[in-house]
Amino acid sequence: MTFNFRRNMSQPPNFDQEDKLKSKGYKLIAGLDEAGRGALAGPVVAGAVILPSSSYPSWLKLVRDSKELSPRKREFLFNLISQEALAVSTGIVPSQVIDSVNILQATKLAMMQAVEKLPVTANFLLIDRLTLPQCSIPQRGVTKGDKLCFSIACASIVAKVTRDHIMEEFDKVYPGYGFAKHKGYGTRAHISYLQQLGALSIHRLSFAPVRNVAAGRISSPLMGED
Repeated sequence: MTFNFRRNMSQPPNFDQEDKLKSKGYKLIAGLDEAGRGALAGPVVAGAVILPSSSYPSWLKLVRDSKELSPRKREFLFNLISQEALAVSTGIVPSQVIDSVNILQATKLAMMQAVEKLPVTANFLLIDRLTLPQCSIPQRGVTKGDKLCFSIACASIVAKVTRDHIMEEFDKVYPGYGFAKHKGYGTRAHISYLQQLGALSIHRLSFAPVRNVAAGRISSPLMGED
């Protein structure tokens, strides 16, 4: 399978962060990112990826922030990352926990799960935007890390594809809500289905658009992904 990755592509991420850390003796550097933080339904999912420390595979030049890739390109790169990265893992926190602890804390829980599930122990974490104070591993939050840092961009792809698969399975369990298409985000169609069919257990009742529908108030769509 081949794709035209050059068309409408931004500048690729770089290895500046990883190379600086390697010069200080860090070898097992994990990139972390999440998917689903802004959705109205389904879990928040974190991905963690440790790339090979000695040399980088040539296909990494195709990697971008997951939001800049089509679903087919994300799947293609997800398979390569899963096969060739030194370590890959995910953390998944469901909607009920999101409602209980808030989305920021749920995101950090998912990231901690991903770190703890890595088959090798990372000795440094590069995280998109956030830091994990509860984690003892040295770390750095990188602003726009999914656009600038290869390890984080790979983690964004792992998180996004994993979450998309989960939402596609939910579409089979809960037909009529369109989860396979909008993946739980606040699109006009999703809001319409919510108003017609009501909220499900996988909806985030603490999020205002879902809460408004449950209370019989009209909600405006929240377009896009986080």
